Order: sequence, then C-alpha cells, then structure tokens
Amino acid sequence: MALRCEELRLNSIKKLSTIALALGVERTRTELLPFLTDTIYDEDEVLLALAEQLGSFTTLVGGPEFVHCLLPPLESLATVEETVVRDKAVDSLRKISHEHSPVDLEAHFVPLVKRLASGDWFTSRTSACGLFSVCYPRVSSTVKAEIRQHFRNLCSDDTPMVRRAAASKLGEFAKVLELEYVKNDIIPLFTNLASDEQDSVRLLAVEACVSIAQLLPEEDLEALVMPTLRQATEDKSWRVRYMVADKFSELQKAVGPEITKNDLVPAFQNLLKDCEAEVRAAGAHKVKEFCENLPADGRETIIMNHILPYIKELVSDTNQHVKSALASVIMGLSTILGKDNTIEHLLPLFLAQLKDECPEVRLNIISNLDCVNEVIGIRQLSQSLLPAIVELAEDTKWRVRLAIIEYMPLLAGQLGVEFFDEKLNSLCMAWLVDHVYAIREAATNNLMKLVEKFGAEWAQNTIVPKVLAMANDPNYLHRMTTLFCVNALSETCGKDITTKLMLPIVLKMAADQVANVRFNVAKSLQRIGPVLDSNTLQSEVKPVLQKLGQDEDMDVKYFAQEALTVLALA
Repeated sequence: MALRCEELRLNSIKKLSTIALALGVERTRTELLPFLTDTIYDEDEVLLALAEQLGSFTTLVGGPEFVHCLLPPLESLATVEETVVRDKAVDSLRKISHEHSPVDLEAHFVPLVKRLASGDWFTSRTSACGLFSVCYPRVSSTVKAEIRQHFRNLCSDDTPMVRRAAASKLGEFAKVLELEYVKNDIIPLFTNLASDEQDSVRLLAVEACVSIAQLLPEEDLEALVMPTLRQATEDKSWRVRYMVADKFSELQKAVGPEITKNDLVPAFQNLLKDCEAEVRAAGAHKVKEFCENLPADGRETIIMNHILPYIKELVSDTNQHVKSALASVIMGLSTILGKDNTIEHLLPLFLAQLKDECPEVRLNIISNLDCVNEVIGIRQLSQSLLPAIVELAEDTKWRVRLAIIEYMPLLAGQLGVEFFDEKLNSLCMAWLVDHVYAIREAATNNLMKLVEKFGAEWAQNTIVPKVLAMANDPNYLHRMTTLFCVNALSETCGKDITTKLMLPIVLKMAADQVANVRFNVAKSLQRIGPVLDSNTLQSEVKPVLQKLGQDEDMDVKYFAQEALTVLALA
C-alpha cells in the first residue's frame, strides 16, 4: 500500500477519504483504521494531515453508531510530541464527540479522556484538558463527578505545561458546569491557578476570569472573583498585568457597573501608569472601549475626574508604542464627551499629538479625524492639521507617505474643495513624481477618488492640466505616470474631457523614444477605448495602434495588437 512508501504517504493521507470510500465501511473499520493506528510513527506533516482527516471520517466508518472506531488512532495522535499534531487531534476528537450517542460516549469516549488525563507523559495530560467540556454535559452524574475530579487533578499537576493547558480550558469547562460546582469546584481552582508560581499559568487564569464572572450572580462576584482579579492587576509579572489590560473591556462587561465604578476604575488607572510600556500600551488601546462601557449616569464625571488626567500623561509618554496606541483611540472620546469638553480638554491633546515626533502617532490622529469632525467640525484642527499632513507627506519612510495618501480622499471630503485646492492640491501632485513606484501608484488612485468626490469640472480645471503637463517631463517614469493617471481618470471624467483633453496627449506620446512609454500608450488606449465613441476610435486611435503594431520593440507590438483585438479594431 502506498502509505508505506516515503514520498507518497502525505498525498495518500490527504486522499484518505477516497481510499476509505474504495474499501467500503466494513474494511475501513477492520483494516484501514488498525493499520493507521499501528503506523503512527511518522513525519509530523503526515500526522497532522491524518489528525485532520479523521475528524470528518464518521460517514466513512458507517455513521455515528461506529464513530468510536476512530478513537484509537486519534488517541495515539493526541499523545505525540509535536504540539500542532496534538491540537489537531484534540480538535477532531471534540468534533466527533458530538456524534457519539450518550451510551457510546460513556462506554468509549470518557474512558479515552480518563486514560489521557492519567497518562505518564505530560503530552497526553495536556490533550485531555481540551476534552472535558465536550463530554461533561451528556454523561450521568457519577461520571460527571469523576470528570470534575480529573480536571481538579490536572489543575494541580506537577508539570507547568499541564497546568497551563488546564488554565486555558478553565473558562470553557466552567460554562458547562452546574452553578453549585462553579462555586465549589471552579472558584478554588481559579484562585489557585491565579496564584501559580508560573506567570504563564497566572495570565491564562485572567482569561478564564471573564467566563467565570459571566456565570456568577452579581452578589457572588465580590467575594469569589474580585480578590483574585485585584491581585492580578497588581501582579509582579508584567505579562499578567498585560493580560488584565488586554481583557479589560470584557472583564468590565462581565462584572457589571457597580464593581466597575468601585474597583475597575482604580485598577484601570494603575494600568495606565504601569511601569512597563507594554502594559500602558495595552491599557491605552482600551481607553475608548472602557469609557464607552461605563454606566451612562456617571460616565462623564468618571472620565473627566478619573481617566482624563491619566490620558493627559500618556500623550507625552516616553514610549512611542504607548503614544501610538492612545492616538488610535483617543479621537473616539470626543463623541462620548460632547462638543464643549472636546474643545476644552481633548483638542489640546489632539494638537499635541499632531506635533508628536513619531510619525505613527500623527498618522493615527489623522486617520481617525472623522470622529472629531462629527462633534466639533474639522476647522478647529485645520491650522495644526496642515503642518502635520505636510510633514507626513514628505516623511523619509515611504510607508508613512503611503498611509497619508490613503487618508487624502477622506480629508478632502471633510475639509472641502476650497481648502483642499489652496493647501493640499500641490501635495497630491508632488506624490505623482515620488521616487517610489508604490507612492506614484497610490497617488494616481488618490486622484481618481478625489475626482469622484469633487466632480469632473473640478478635475478639468485643477487636475487634468497638471497631469498632462507631465507628458513633456524629461524623466520617462514621470511621462508614464501621465498615462497611468489618464487610465484612472478617463472613466470618472467622462467622454468629453477624455476625448478633447486627454486623448491628444496620449496619441502624441505614441512617438516617445522610450519603448516602455510606447507600450503603455497602447495599454492606455485599450483602457480608455470604452469611454470614446466609435468614430474617434476608427479615425484617431486605430491608425496609432496600427503604427505601434509595426514597432521594432516586441512588447510594444504585442500590447498594440492586444489593444486592437480588445477594442475590435483589428
């Protein structure tokens, strides 16, 4: 059989369902599965494919009543050394657990889980952690008690990897338990894991905290969850505090408004002034969400008195990631705090960030301007915006220039056509001759979006003459940019402007000395052809394309012929 042969094994495994179909359900159960179970000493890639395939094998072994036949090979796969293979085997086991009848689940699946949970190697015990929650709801109460005991044992396992796996599944397991067991079993486990000696275990307990808090009635939270959560917000490991900051909005929703006001506001303040930049950045990311989710009655007071002072500190933080994280969300506060507070308290912060030495900070402010525009109108910012935009537009890093181009249409729409013509138009034209192609390409698309916003007449007066003037530029790359702009603008500008203003220039460029320009003329004619009427195509475009079809350069010939064919002029 091909599976025995090295290079064919992976392909054979990927076509396993075809092999099983050919063998039929009987032989798949009696020959193929035992064979697969015996040969699980292979390359990880083959094992990974096998673990994945077996998850959708139920019908191939004869349907749900025989689904337990798939357990032996998956059990072996769930104990191998390579984590990716184990995880995939656990995924497949979880998937097929739902296809077991309650009787089969107790007779076949639960014993497998128990074997894994008490295995000698940590690999099998970590795999067991992911299987408790799928079988618990459908078994008898005695078996439930055994499952809870196994889970308790794994939570205090000697190996940190096992405790980590148990902590990562704690929330999921809690969700399928009856409330009394959540209080009596899960909470003690949660408390222990949250004070584990390994920070990698403690931080996973923080994740579980969200699920557990959602399950408990509010009156129990204070006693059962909050002491542990308070401890996590002041953990000695920054990774644990980072996890608290990262999950803060979810924790806030789970514990409800009262605890948020009394406990989470001070905790959030601590995270925003944490000594580790990663923690401050994670907290800064959550500022807008945290403020949005505060109870409406005291929201403004809490933000103004308890959160804003810390935000002001972060604006001048020493770490650029912290400032950048804050800049990506701070604009959202204007909709929460309203016009007067925004003008008095937030505007100075926005202006400070627009002058920040870090381009990402300035960029994040500019990219979120629409929030402020809704509340106070962008005019308030326009004087400070301009220098910031100009600096970003000329930044030495081309990715920064690229990002600001992408916000141009949005800015243009908010600032209006007069302001744009006066202050920003020259920037948009300068990008067309940037030395990086990606910038020239983005600048071309930008022009098209601007024309869509401001209309064809504006294009005719403001953009088209400047674009066409570049056709005489000594640099052939700039001459080609003219053609790319014509391609982008022809459809938006319409037939008249294209025929009267743009087409003559394109036709003239067919005599360019550089072959790259000539074949781009052919491409442009093909692109703008559909906008022109048939008379123009016959009398003006066809002769030029025919001439280019006789060109000495192979590529020019090819693109000219293609254009003639596509435009049905051949």
